[in-house]
Amino acid sequence: MRDLASSVVVITGGTSGIGRGIARAFARRGADVVVTGRRAEHLDETRREFADAGLAVDARQVDVTDRDAMLALADDVERAHGRVDVLVNNAGLGLTGPVATATPADWDWLIDVNIRGVGNGILAFLPKIRAHGEGGHIVNTASMGGLMPIVAGLYSMTKAAVIALSEAMHIELAPDGIGVSAYCPGPVHSNIGAGAAHRPEKYGASGYPAPDPSRPGLDREQPYQSAEEAGERVGEGVRRGDMFILTHPEFKAGLIDRHRTIEQAFPDEPIDERRAAAIPFLTASPVYEERHRNPPPTWRA
Repeated sequence: MRDLASSVVVITGGTSGIGRGIARAFARRGADVVVTGRRAEHLDETRREFADAGLAVDARQVDVTDRDAMLALADDVERAHGRVDVLVNNAGLGLTGPVATATPADWDWLIDVNIRGVGNGILAFLPKIRAHGEGGHIVNTASMGGLMPIVAGLYSMTKAAVIALSEAMHIELAPDGIGVSAYCPGPVHSNIGAGAAHRPEKYGASGYPAPDPSRPGLDREQPYQSAEEAGERVGEGVRRGDMFILTHPEFKAGLIDRHRTIEQAFPDEPIDERRAAAIPFLTASPVYEERHRNPPPTWRA
């Protein structure tokens, strides 16, 4: 990754919660930061907070589900800032509940924001990153829920899709010098749960109870990670070129158990060598080999 202090960084969903923490982390590193959000009050809060901290930010009102708006934004950012080096696809929807009670509209809204929104970011900004030929980085915000799909089936489905997409892109874009990270935070003081309260009319009724408006305040009373710390870990992960950016060591033991459960599900029988020789492109990639793994991060306090 090139020097972040001379980079143009675009962060979708960057006007509140984790996204704002990520934006501050890059701004403190001297990057030229552009953030997007849907809600005018969050845009205004972000501008005030950055001004008070002596940091610069370009805040734009854009809905990531609007592909034409995202394409237009990419053109405008390139005109205004000269280039794009880093994209953080952070906009997301934290709609959770049992799969069986979800309405078709719940499926549509989650997929539109958490999957298609990421796709729109890539369609709009990857060509801009490739255009200057100097490499860059893409971070796709997933979740530990994508690695440990325990309590939120549809949400976890979308985040698992983002993880798989990020791994594939990490392999695909390496020859271009473009790194790709799957960012999988655990619980953070953010607005992701409250965001479900601002449901666009086109998505109709939900099968889940109305979001509790007091949830952000209650979440802040929990010993979760701060948005500032979560954001700093993204900045450091981009600097290191990590394929996975993880935040909470509390999940490690459970994730190991899950992986062992998957490993033990393979048939206990000899490998068909002819078949293996025919599909090596499906069975392994050098990016997972030990020589390509970074040492575990040691985050600064």
